[in-house]
Amino acid sequence: MNTIQNDQFLHKYKIAVVIPVFCVEQEIESVLLGIPNYIGLIIVVDDCSTDHTCDVVSRFASDDNRITLIRHTNNQGVGGAMISGFRKALELGAQIVAKIDGDGQMDPSFLSKLIYPLINGDADYTKGNRFRDFAALQQMPLVRRFGNVCLGFLSKIATGYWNVFDPTNGYVAIRGNILSQLQLEKVDKTYFFETSMLANLYLIDAKIMDIPMPARYGKEISNLRIFQVLLEFPPKLFINFLRRVVLKYFLYDLSMVSIYMVSGIPLLFFGLIFGLIKWIKYSNIGVAAPTGTVILPTLSLIVGIQFLISAINIDINSVPVNAICRPLNFNSHAVEDEGENK
Repeated sequence: MNTIQNDQFLHKYKIAVVIPVFCVEQEIESVLLGIPNYIGLIIVVDDCSTDHTCDVVSRFASDDNRITLIRHTNNQGVGGAMISGFRKALELGAQIVAKIDGDGQMDPSFLSKLIYPLINGDADYTKGNRFRDFAALQQMPLVRRFGNVCLGFLSKIATGYWNVFDPTNGYVAIRGNILSQLQLEKVDKTYFFETSMLANLYLIDAKIMDIPMPARYGKEISNLRIFQVLLEFPPKLFINFLRRVVLKYFLYDLSMVSIYMVSGIPLLFFGLIFGLIKWIKYSNIGVAAPTGTVILPTLSLIVGIQFLISAINIDINSVPVNAICRPLNFNSHAVEDEGENK
């Protein structure tokens, strides 16, 4: 099959765009107008907006039969809105599903860049990367820039995707048959949605590709609060890290990472605790600790740290590098079986 890099061929595929919206009556019109013609399905999920967002979308839907409006009676968060949109896209047989926010921060002209690797079988999931364009990066508020870098590093540890530079970026696209393999009920419904998606994709060995693109910041008001992130994200990142390690290295498979962790963690804690106890004991009596008492915890610490560094190194090199999906065929408008392992 020829590699697809021309937008004129994209209409041959069943591509859906899911737009989660909440009180964006001022921005949603320009977002809908900017959706390219090759997009066959536009699924707008209104997460219980209190303004006239629904009225604006309904007006557009009356003139554009591509638009499907889903309305939540209770606010579920961006993740909850996306789960509803994902399920609808799968129900309608979408081969590729992309996400665009309703506040206008994501440029629809970059959609094709997210879609090409999925069609060509080069990736199972694509994400925007705002940190490659340094000129555009200057437009990002300093607080957001710092927060994204910190969260990005913690997300790498939690999800296992060490090669993804901007893991919190919400401009994403996914193959339909990969989406159908995910347990959507386990995907987080809050702003932790993007990281939660990565954590679940890692467990099925999906390949992720970064797509460089600038972010757009205008007059829109973000509903995400820094204090909320500081309280909510760290515990969820830690839980996802533990879940990934237990499932990947102890239940699904046993590897050298498992051995290094089982050996390294006890050695590290033994060295710390035993060494601290003996240090306090001999400090209180004013006597130098025997050589063996000093060497034992020191050696335990060194070996434990070395084992854990080796485990981390293997984990970093275990990022999925081969896509699960094969290239998509023309006019195959369904969630097909071409996604079997190569």
